[in-house]
Amino acid sequence: MSFDTVAKNAAFAKKFDFNFPLLCDTERTIGLAYGACDSRDAATARRITYVIGPGGRILAAYSKVAPAEHPAEVLRTLQGQSAVR
Repeated sequence: MSFDTVAKNAAFAKKFDFNFPLLCDTERTIGLAYGACDSRDAATARRITYVIGPGGRILAAYSKVAPAEHPAEVLRTLQGQSAVR
């Protein structure tokens, strides 16, 4: 999720050859609800991750993300090998 427009996110996804759409939150509604920002004036979202499972249940929350290590960390969570922190 980012606060960028649909057009900016589409260009970013195309540049990096993503095969999935990116979520745009230009009004910061989701960002505020999930703690990714503190106000509707925030320029950028915090780097946080929520793993949301079936039924909308939050399986894991990561308040600090190390980009180089985070994909493996999330995969471990999805495989049930990591505790929620």
